[in-house]
Amino acid sequence: MSSQTEFPLVFESLKSILKPYAKKLTVKSDMSEVYYLDGAYSKKWQKDLFFASAQVKKNYVSFYLMPVYMYPDLLKYISPELKKHMQGKSCFNFKKIESPLFAELTQLTKQGFERFINEEYSRTR
Repeated sequence: MSSQTEFPLVFESLKSILKPYAKKLTVKSDMSEVYYLDGAYSKKWQKDLFFASAQVKKNYVSFYLMPVYMYPDLLKYISPELKKHMQGKSCFNFKKIESPLFAELTQLTKQGFERFINEEYSRTR
């Protein structure tokens, strides 16, 4: 049985999935329990677009990935195991480090970022 004492390690693992995208996105929060990335201002949506976040919650660590909400076809081939961790349309919850699922989430994040860039939602630098 996992305990909340593992949450900081889970958070750091999920944060490490997002860190490579910080150079092309905007880091809105980088604290011990929240890491949050935004894209640039979208004329279509008339606001900065949320990209992704890792957050420590009371009972789990959440990984939010907005591209899977914006482009639901990205979820077409995720494993049943990763699907079990989904809550809602763009959130994955974890209580412990699950390396194979984190590797899959890394690939899903990469695919989502590529779509995000192609739709010109991110900052160009």
